[in-house]
Parts: sequence; C-alpha cells; structure tokens
Amino acid sequence: MTLSTRTPSALAAALRDIQAPVQEELSQVSGELWRIVAADVPLVREVQDHLMGMKGKLFRPTLLLLSSSIEGRSPKRAITFAAVVELMHLATLVHDDAVDHSALRRGMPTVNSLFSHQVSVIMGDFLYLRALRELVTIGDLEAMRSITNASNEMTLGEIRQLSAYDALAFGESDYETLIRAKTATLFMAACDVGALSGAPRYREAVTRFGERLGMAFQVADDLLDYTEQQEMTGKPSGLDLKEHKVTLPLIAALREMPSSARARVEALFASLEPEDEAIAEVVAIVRDHGGLEYARQRADQFSREAEEALADLPEGPAKTALLDSIAYVVERRW
Repeated sequence: MTLSTRTPSALAAALRDIQAPVQEELSQVSGELWRIVAADVPLVREVQDHLMGMKGKLFRPTLLLLSSSIEGRSPKRAITFAAVVELMHLATLVHDDAVDHSALRRGMPTVNSLFSHQVSVIMGDFLYLRALRELVTIGDLEAMRSITNASNEMTLGEIRQLSAYDALAFGESDYETLIRAKTATLFMAACDVGALSGAPRYREAVTRFGERLGMAFQVADDLLDYTEQQEMTGKPSGLDLKEHKVTLPLIAALREMPSSARARVEALFASLEPEDEAIAEVVAIVRDHGGLEYARQRADQFSREAEEALADLPEGPAKTALLDSIAYVVERRW
C-alpha cells in the first residue's frame, strides 16, 4: 500500500463507501450523542450546540460499528458505544485546544476561543463524565474497562508530551509511544468494544487492527504538516514546527542531517515565534534529508500490519470496509 494524493471529493466518496454497510446505525449516533450530553443548563446547551457543529466524520464510531457487524448486523448497544467513543474523542479535542490555546478547529472557532479557557476545560471534563456515566448505565464491565483504559492512556500521553523538556532529544521510540497513547488507543478501543458487542470471536484481531490503523493515521497526519499546501501561500503549514512539536519526519531527518542543518533546526526551536521563512527552511531540510520518505515508509508498514490483522476475518461488507479504511487513513487530506 502506498501513499498518494487524492482530492477532497474523492476522499469524501471513499469515506461514504466505507460507512455504507453501517450507515443506518451511524445515522443514529448523533441522536445518541445529544441524549447522553443533554443538561438543563443554558451555557452547557450553548457549548453543546457549537460542539455538535464541529463533529468530524465520525470515523471512530464507524470503526466500532463495522467491527460489531463482522458477523451480521450491529446490535443496538453498539450505537450507544459508538456515541460514547465519539464523546471521548470530542473531549480530547476540547482539552487539546485548551492546552494549545488554539483558536480554530476544522475551520471553526474552538470552545477555548469562543467561550473561555475555563469553560473549555470544564466542558471537556463534562463530556468525559457523561460518557462514563453512560458506560455505567449500560453496565458492560469489559467495554467500560476498554474505553476507560484508552482514556487513561490518552491522558498519560498528553502529560508525557508536556513534560518533554528537550524536544530534539525526542527519538522514534518516544514518538511511537506517544502516538500509540494519544491516537492509537482510542482506535483500539473503538474496534475492541465493537467486536465485544457483536463479534467477540474476532476481538483480538480487530483490536490489533485498530492499534496499527491508529499508528498509520497519526504518522500520515504528521506528514501532512510537511506536505499539504496552504490555499493562500502554496506552502506547507508547518504548524507542528511553529509549535515546536517533534514528529517522525523531523526525527528521521535529524539522524541524517549534518551539523550545519541541525543548527538551523535548533535555531527554530530556540525561537519563541519562528518566522515563516525559518519554518520553510526546516521543512526543506527535513525533505532533503529523507524525513518525509522515511515517515511514508513507516505509514506503509503500519498499514500493512493493519491489513494482516484482518486476514482471518470472514469475507463480507464489514471486512471490505475495514480494509478500505486503511487506504483512506493514509491517503486522506483534511
């Protein structure tokens, strides 16, 4: 499997095809989200209205519903679990935006910028707690264990990232530990709970699939920061570099670049507000010293491992859609 550039419309069509086997169930997830978070507090309702408008493509709920339908139609409780997983995801986004002081998310104002930092933190907590309350109401201890373990790992991953003092000493093993915690664990939990609720015989296989898919997803996402062109400038955004985040392309390039190039990277990381020219220069250095190609190879490797995990699943629409989701993850553009 290789990375390729596809248009947004082609990727949207690909996602519709992936979601087609569970479209009826997926259409009910939004209603479940509203039911779970309903609260008779005006500010909560106002923030909820905004958050529901920010909902993404429901990709994690899709994985859960597909995993639950491997042997047939998803059971009704899988729809509720899918809503819980999406709530967990939304909560992490709200908290991430508060930590990073981000003003925009998917082209819309963040809770942090539209309301306040305090509201953002508390609302993230509220979403987590409503999700957990729903899990308690369902009473499935194994599903609760899987989702709360994922939440714990995501939180620890964020703490590890915040406590990293020497960014350029961050190695590939550190990076993989981080993205497994911050991204792959929720993919794993979605697939795990899906299989648990509808196809328990395949639980181990789809959980492995979810982990490898999540790793591929994050590497591909980090590559976009170096490759995707901004509409106005025609240059990569370099947002991770602007925020002094070290991801796999830079880690790989640092191993190969001479001291003169490393000095340019160190200068960027020493600057509180890196200039666009400095960012563009480091993007070029990373490209010229093999960072992008290495990251592509790792994304491909994770993708192959995800595909291998599904080898023993029965043929059918769910398996086909799960396999198609691998190409979607590494080829998408956000």
